Amino acid sequence: MRARDFVTRTGEIALLSGRAFAAMAARPLETRLWFAQMEQLGVRSLGVAGIATTFTGMVLALQTAYSLPSLGVKYYIGSVVAKSLVRELGPVLTALIVGGRIGSGMTAEIGTMTVTEQIDAMRSMAVDPVKKLVAPKLAAVLVMLPSLTVIGCGLGILGGLLVAVFQLHVSASVYLNNIVQNLTLADVVSGVGKSFVFAYIIAIIGCYNGLHTEGGADGVGRATTDTVVTLAITIMISDYFLTKLFILVVS
Repeated sequence: MRARDFVTRTGEIALLSGRAFAAMAARPLETRLWFAQMEQLGVRSLGVAGIATTFTGMVLALQTAYSLPSLGVKYYIGSVVAKSLVRELGPVLTALIVGGRIGSGMTAEIGTMTVTEQIDAMRSMAVDPVKKLVAPKLAAVLVMLPSLTVIGCGLGILGGLLVAVFQLHVSASVYLNNIVQNLTLADVVSGVGKSFVFAYIIAIIGCYNGLHTEGGADGVGRATTDTVVTLAITIMISDYFLTKLFILVVS
């Protein structure tokens, strides 16, 4: 029974994805809704994403220097921090932290509208809820999550620089030159490419769970919890396969 439910749910998510992408391209374009969602979902998540990635970069710098001191790796901290953040930790951490915040918010918002029959009222007035609710959120997350990932990686590299200079006594020029020499375009493509896939996962799962919420306020709570758990598991599993894909295609 669970296997059937999984297949059914996967098919419904695929159908919702197709409708959402079609609604994004259909005229009239809901650009005002898109920009409003970008501000709500992306700009307001900048603080939490920046703090997480900055301190992750600082921890990476410390761990690298103090775990292998005999190898003199502190002079290669720049490349270790940059590659780790850009290829892996930046996209995944941003997706997990920001995704948990905005994904649960999407589910709670749409789920509340579902259980209070506002979605049915929209349909009765010939208003497509996918175009008005799902498509703007999907468009906003597809734009803002990669942007937050790039900003977060930059802040993480800056955090590593601060630790390298003030605590490990590595000159800033050595740190930055090491990054320039070792960070490649393939690293950047891999990290940004992952963030686009994670953005799609966050938006679709958050909206899908909201549209299928049942059971009043208690159902909204269950749907929100399910969104956070499902997002975390899906992002971690997809990250493995995306890593293998980018290693084969880009590297």
